[in-house]
Amino acid sequence: MTGRFIGVGLGPGDPGLITRKAAQLIESAQVIAYPTLAGGDSFARSIAADLIRADAREIRMDVPMTPARAPAQAAYDLGATEIAAALDAGEDVICLCEGDPFFYGSFMYLYARLSTKYGTEIVPGVTSVTACAARAEMPLVARNEVMTVLPGPLPEAELRAHLQAADTLVIMKVGRHLAKLRTLLDAAGLTDNATYVERATLGAEVILPLAQAPETAPYFSMILIAKGADPWL
Repeated sequence: MTGRFIGVGLGPGDPGLITRKAAQLIESAQVIAYPTLAGGDSFARSIAADLIRADAREIRMDVPMTPARAPAQAAYDLGATEIAAALDAGEDVICLCEGDPFFYGSFMYLYARLSTKYGTEIVPGVTSVTACAARAEMPLVARNEVMTVLPGPLPEAELRAHLQAADTLVIMKVGRHLAKLRTLLDAAGLTDNATYVERATLGAEVILPLAQAPETAPYFSMILIAKGADPWL
């Protein structure tokens, strides 16, 4: 019998937002896998650190954050090979993923490599979108309203085409694209409706109107835009 491959969503950063099911799986895990920034620490592991057994075996996947896809794909290939060895030995492997495994989650790349060969399970987590909305006290959608989620790295023309189409806009992966996004939102007349959220639920959290946001933004930042002063009424 091979082991089971289980992707566990950890939420946006506050350990208190880990679900009970996720916590139980992590506490009982003998093998834990997680991505790290190449040569650095793992944000996913830091969220779950208090739950990981002292005797758990840990599989680190050093994933370079570069625009080129090949280096990251090679890192996931290597990680999948190590995880497969544990599964073939009959060990369950719990893979940690910040946020939700299937919402811009790194787990998806491992799932694509392993799910056809091994039994898998996915435990959802609190998404960064819902966490940012909660911390900003900003309802997202009601009744028949439409919400669009946009990644900041999209080309300007594609972003511009989406800006007027939805009732609520969520722009993720802001980071080094903040200046471009400011310009686009100003031109669309949406700056006054935009809220900037950085490192939601963490000690260094920042929540500001976009017009007051800093000049530079980390990767873990987001812009929420609700058209109309009280869109939920």
